[in-house]
Amino acid sequence: MDATRVLQHVRKELETIRNEQVEFLASGRVTDFAEYRHVCGVIRGLGHADGFISDLAKKMEYSDD
Repeated sequence: MDATRVLQHVRKELETIRNEQVEFLASGRVTDFAEYRHVCGVIRGLGHADGFISDLAKKMEYSDD
């Protein structure tokens, strides 16, 4: 499996986890403000990780040229 496919797989997994967290937040099942902050932080962190992986994939793509 090449690096591009690995990165695509990781991004897909991060998106799945992020969507689960967003659904949890939207469902109203958050019990208090601390949990709300935690879930928001997880969502933010997953977004940052996705951005880093996306940038890495682009750098790897252009380095092959």
